[in-house]
Amino acid sequence: MNYLAHLLLAGDDPALRLGGILGDFVKGSLPGNLPTTVARGVALHRRVDSFADAHPAFQTSRRRVSGARRRYAGIMVDMFYDHLLAANWSSWSGQPLHRFAADAYDLLEMNSSMLPKRLTEILPTMRSQDWLASYREIDAVAGALDRMSKYRLRQPNGLAGAGRELELEYPGFAADFAEFFPDAIACVQDWIASAAGAPAALAVDQEGGPY
Repeated sequence: MNYLAHLLLAGDDPALRLGGILGDFVKGSLPGNLPTTVARGVALHRRVDSFADAHPAFQTSRRRVSGARRRYAGIMVDMFYDHLLAANWSSWSGQPLHRFAADAYDLLEMNSSMLPKRLTEILPTMRSQDWLASYREIDAVAGALDRMSKYRLRQPNGLAGAGRELELEYPGFAADFAEFFPDAIACVQDWIASAAGAPAALAVDQEGGPY
């Protein structure tokens, strides 16, 4: 799962939402330097990622990726699913996507003191280019993957041009996502209900290994 899915799955709790974003940047055991409530959000992020990796529909999506890019299938499917979520946003949220995205950027800015360096660096661009809402467009997802290929991965790599694979297998990826996402929502609801009745340290540490 990528940023948008983690934010939505975290629900209305600001601390869980913040942790949902930080989960892509925070490594190692929890709570670390984070407040316990935010560390819960990172733990939830890790639980969602583990659930996704094991889900049959997510695995099917990974197999749809061409052999030439199979090593990047997890990255690609994460981005493809954020597109499918954004493109069908009204099916999953009653709040307009642009408003949801703006609230997320506000949340990050209000908690800038606890953001990792990398997130602090990209946040102005994330907001000015409205990354979260832009995922509605295939071209935006393709551009994000191209940037990852150029700036985030060791060279040379085959990720550039990966957005084309979403276009070629769109109905299949869409069917996989429609099967997966309700199960992800149920997983998160169960996790939140379980964590609410557990001691704080246990609730955070249940997914506490390296991300």
